[in-house]
Order: sequence, then C-alpha cells, then structure tokens
Amino acid sequence: MQNLEDVRDRLRDFSAQRNWAQFHTPKNLASALIVEAAELLEPFQWLQRGDREELGEQQWQAVRHEMADVLAYLVMLADKLEIDLISAVNEKMTLNALKYPRHIVHGDARKYDQY
Repeated sequence: MQNLEDVRDRLRDFSAQRNWAQFHTPKNLASALIVEAAELLEPFQWLQRGDREELGEQQWQAVRHEMADVLAYLVMLADKLEIDLISAVNEKMTLNALKYPRHIVHGDARKYDQY
C-alpha cells in the first residue's frame, strides 16, 4: 500500500469479505478509534520520555501496531463520512497557522487562547 486510498481500499475489501460493514457506523468507528488511541497510550504510561530506546523492541512493536489500528479506524471513519483526510489536514494547518502565528508562539506551547 502506497497511499491513503490504497489503505482505504484494502480496509474496504477486508471488511466486505467478513460482512462487517454493517457494524461500521460512524459512531462505532469513532468509538473504536478512541479505544485504539487509548491502547496506543498504554505502553508510554510511566515512562519518562517514551522514545524508542526507552520503550524497548517489544513495546515499540506494540506502539507500531496500535498506530496502525488508529490509522485504520480513522481511514474507515473518513471513508464513511466522505472526508478527504489530506484535504482536511491541509485546511486545518491553514487554520492553525492563523491561530498560532509563528512570530508570537515560537518556542511557547501554550494554547492559542492564552496568548
């Protein structure tokens, strides 16, 4: 798979082969996405930095697989809602650039409403 469309197509095929589309409502996909995101956080719990060295190979592999689950559910949700994720990211980055002008926020991690 080379791009998000390839990922989407493979996920569609996987789901169709198992007759799972009936369960893939936007609400269920959003719920599953949150569950997977929480599972992504688990290997980092109680670590100081959470970098690859601190994770170790086994936990790094777990993170890798949880990231795949998060992406899969996000792509399926976008597919159901007919959202172009690349376009959405580009639009959001434009909005973020307006909320966080670099000359004001450089090196400062506060939220936009705290400036």
